[in-house]
Amino acid sequence: QVQLVESGGGLVQAGGPLRPSCAASGNILRFNRMGWYRQAPGNQRELVADITSGGTIVYADSVKGRFTISRDNAKNTVYLQMTSLKPEDTAVYYCKTEARLWTGGLRDYWGQGTQVTVSS
Repeated sequence: QVQLVESGGGLVQAGGPLRPSCAASGNILRFNRMGWYRQAPGNQRELVADITSGGTIVYADSVKGRFTISRDNAKNTVYLQMTSLKPEDTAVYYCKTEARLWTGGLRDYWGQGTQVTVSS
C-alpha cells in the first residue's frame, strides 16, 4: 500500500509564496515520477509540474518561471515552491506518483489533495 501525505497548502495573498510538500511511503521498489496536479471548480485536473527520479522536470506553461518543483529521493518527498501566486492559481493541488512495484509493473497513486487559495 502506498500513502501520499500532502501538507503546506493554505490561504495566501496574490504575489505571495507557498511551498506544499508531499511525502510518499509504501512497500514498492521505487517512486519514479512525482508531481503535482491541480483542479479548480468546474475545471479538469491538470498537470502543474512533474519530476522524475533522475531530475527531469516538466512544467505547465502557466506556472513556468513562478513555480519550482524539487524532490528529495532519500525522503521520497516532492516539493512545489510557488511564488508570485495569482488568484487563478486557486485550486485543490494533488500529489501524484508513478510507483514501480516489486512485480515490475507500474501504478499511479494520488494524494488526498491540499487546498490553495490565492486572494486578490
